[in-house]
Amino acid sequence: MDTVHPSDPADRTSKLDRIKELLPAEEGVANELADFFKLFGDSTRIKILFALGASELCVGDIADLLSMNHSAISHQLRLLSRARLIKSRKIGKHVYYSLSDKHIKNVLAQGFEHLQE
Repeated sequence: MDTVHPSDPADRTSKLDRIKELLPAEEGVANELADFFKLFGDSTRIKILFALGASELCVGDIADLLSMNHSAISHQLRLLSRARLIKSRKIGKHVYYSLSDKHIKNVLAQGFEHLQE
């Protein structure tokens, strides 16, 4: 990270222009990213995501793991599903959930790794 503050105004302007190019071009993109990270702000959702990172599970399995009722788990799964963090598939009467892709597992792993430093 660049911690030196240029004394020349032209260097400062150049530095700020380079940084500005890295920022999301549209406000909607920044808002979507903020909403994405908000979903990680709830400990129940984090536990669900960790569990689904280990194995595909149904609502009952998740409820048993977290000692919560089915309704509370279903609510959290709905939020995670709408945000495309998890996916589901139905087999008979049961719906099984898993992480939507490896990126979600990577976000969790990196957050966990950061806390361990």
